[in-house]
Amino acid sequence: MKLSARNILKGEVVQIVKGAVNSEVTIELPGGEKLVSIITNTSVESLGLAEGKQAYAVIKASNIMIGVD
Repeated sequence: MKLSARNILKGEVVQIVKGAVNSEVTIELPGGEKLVSIITNTSVESLGLAEGKQAYAVIKASNIMIGVD
């Protein structure tokens, strides 16, 4: 698989919290950092996502927000 996105991060699905329409999917990267994404329940099912399974977080955005206290 080739993608135009520059940030493709492989990790392990560590948690899936299903809602009525969407699921919150948490992927843990090899260094211990965690990424969370909200995707549809249909996508969770069609990708076969489950805790313990390897998956990729693909980030392609023209804007990234940064904040401070």
